Amino acid sequence: MLFRISSCLLFFTCSEIIAKPIDIFFGTSGRNSEGIYHATFNPENGKFTPSKLAAKIGSPGFLSMHPNGQILYSLGRWDGSAGTLGYHMGPKGELREFTRMACPDGSGAHIAVHPSGRFLITAQYGGGSVAIFPLGKDGHLQKPTVIEHQGGSKVVERRQESPHPHWTGFSPCGKYALIPDLGLDQIVIYKVDPNKPSLSKHGVAQSVPGGGPRHMRFSVDEKFIYLLNELSLSVTTFLWDAGKGTAKPLSTTQAISEQVKAGESFNSAAEILVHPSGSFVYSSNRGHDTVSVYQANTKTGKLKVVQVQPVRGAFPRNINLTPNADWLLAAGADSNTVAAHRVDPKTGKLTYQRGSVINVPSPICILFVD
Repeated sequence: MLFRISSCLLFFTCSEIIAKPIDIFFGTSGRNSEGIYHATFNPENGKFTPSKLAAKIGSPGFLSMHPNGQILYSLGRWDGSAGTLGYHMGPKGELREFTRMACPDGSGAHIAVHPSGRFLITAQYGGGSVAIFPLGKDGHLQKPTVIEHQGGSKVVERRQESPHPHWTGFSPCGKYALIPDLGLDQIVIYKVDPNKPSLSKHGVAQSVPGGGPRHMRFSVDEKFIYLLNELSLSVTTFLWDAGKGTAKPLSTTQAISEQVKAGESFNSAAEILVHPSGSFVYSSNRGHDTVSVYQANTKTGKLKVVQVQPVRGAFPRNINLTPNADWLLAAGADSNTVAAHRVDPKTGKLTYQRGSVINVPSPICILFVD
């Protein structure tokens, strides 16, 4: 059995083509939301089943799966506290909570489980910190350790006066944790000790001034990092040295033109993906409500925008690809919708299929489980 984890979505697939509908869990955040929702998606025809509440919890936001495929973790708020919760998944999409643990530094913005399954980390945007939650053998959450980021680039007023960690993830080898920090204009790199577990400061990768790093992805061949800059709506390509754990900036590509950005009252980048072929990259544009499709030069890592596709929704905080990468799903946080777009395997370009849309309250994360 093969599995692939990509921040917010996780897919388990057999070697044969998927023919049956796939389970989806939606992380949400907003007044209309009651918690984590569930639906199914049929990749044969692009149809969804209606979404239903799977677990009631305040602002679950982003979700992540344990490597054993049996446990779903979410962020959340309850009774004046904020932290992380763990759920066992039922056969009909129901979630049964079995563990929760508060974070002393407040609500998280992102969550990722280490490939060892021994711990998970969360990024506290408001608290300016990273929290390490050890996991028991049965997946129970244990008391976290908090690491505070320091400083602020101060390039963009009111947004970069202090640190704002925005994403959590690991290098393909699992030896490093990488945390894009919007307030610092850096990717903060930590060395991982999965046995303690612990993180130790290793170095930083400097991004463009005022860019505001948000989310990132490794290239398929693990040579490059594609960093999405929220404030400048751009993608910076870094050369990754897996042996040294260092990243060198190479080039930066705008998601949409300066003229287009100027025509909207609010624009910001939200999510970035890499097609499994390695030839295409995708990023979502809030305000403009589009997805930018890039052709990637696999030798240099340089990107070129080849399409800007409307998402058929409002404020796409999350996008992701289905297991076979034949569909891209875009979650409209303000339109309470998730819309499916077919992916051309030769060009990477997107085509919206009319009727391939589902209503979900304030969706900001999509996680597939099959």
